[in-house]
Amino acid sequence: MNAIVTVVGRDKVGIIAGISAFLAKHSINIADITQTILSGNFVMMMMVNLDAADITIDELRTELAQQSREMQVEINIMNEKVFTAMHRV
Repeated sequence: MNAIVTVVGRDKVGIIAGISAFLAKHSINIADITQTILSGNFVMMMMVNLDAADITIDELRTELAQQSREMQVEINIMNEKVFTAMHRV
């Protein structure tokens, strides 16, 4: 299963490293990634593959909420199919 992970927050050192390490810890592969800085805010969107993950997407949401608080950024995850349906023109 693929999912979309978004990360938004004040730009600072280590955001990409922190999120990447977290995902790797759970055997979640980053299939695609884009990031930019908008007016001092870090914005990143990733497509991740959960096929080999050691946790469910619901458990992942819970752990990402904790990671979000620790890193002081907003992190969200959504099933790719739901994301695509929501953003269809």
